[in-house]
Amino acid sequence: MLELMSRHPRSVGETYGQHLMAAWSIAGALLAASFACLIHGLAPFTFETTASRAIRRLHSHISQRSTSKSRPVAADVTA
Repeated sequence: MLELMSRHPRSVGETYGQHLMAAWSIAGALLAASFACLIHGLAPFTFETTASRAIRRLHSHISQRSTSKSRPVAADVTA
């Protein structure tokens, strides 16, 4: 089971904990952008560029992470 939980994080050069925090950070940003879209749908004058800016920022962040995390790290023993 430990191998299943750590295989992907290790493949992107992160420990399980690092990957968990990165994924939750991205999820939080997506939730905020989704909320902005919902409000924008009801009141089009609000959050006019919030979601698109968030998507561009997340794309840049994820792209940079994938290129900078090219080498594996040691297994996370705290998991």
